Amino acid sequence: MTFDPLAVPSTPACAAALEVATAYCSPALLNHSVRAYVWAAAYGTEQGIAFDPELLFVGAMFHDIGLVREFDNHTLGFDDASGHVAWVFAAAAGWPPARRQRLVEVVLAHMLSEVDPHADPEGHLLERSTSMDISGRHMDDFSGAFKAEVLQRYPRAGIAEEFLACFRDQAERKPASSPAASLRDNIAERILTNRLDA
Repeated sequence: MTFDPLAVPSTPACAAALEVATAYCSPALLNHSVRAYVWAAAYGTEQGIAFDPELLFVGAMFHDIGLVREFDNHTLGFDDASGHVAWVFAAAAGWPPARRQRLVEVVLAHMLSEVDPHADPEGHLLERSTSMDISGRHMDDFSGAFKAEVLQRYPRAGIAEEFLACFRDQAERKPASSPAASLRDNIAERILTNRLDA
């Protein structure tokens, strides 16, 4: 598997989503978002899962935007907040209501433990890719060479520590949120021992 076929989809919405993510995300969070797309698109292509590249890419750019201070909601968990930001972006991009809702579903799916690839291929791929990038699940999906190539292009840049700090902050302020549930399920240990950081 090579990197070249996994270039950013060339649509105005994808270019705008990348611009927004670049403007608001830290370098570590931005690289994580791009890697989330790359892992997802690579796995989907290799497994023959039909997916919408634009929908997947925009979902990847916005799936964690609710962790950013400017979009942090004081009551909603970051995943719900991210879904709302994504919906507003999609409306401004001229997407019809049904496609905006699909984007929200994809964003929310990334925090689920499992997503049916037939019912929601983009959500399935994003859940799988973000799980690998953050907590080290599905590490055998790719060869060592491919992982090294992606990490060289989009370095980790301290994502484990930054992401864990964000989750702890979310959990403290929003005890009913998904980060709080994840921390109770020992995600901290999985984040800090992710082999992608080795």
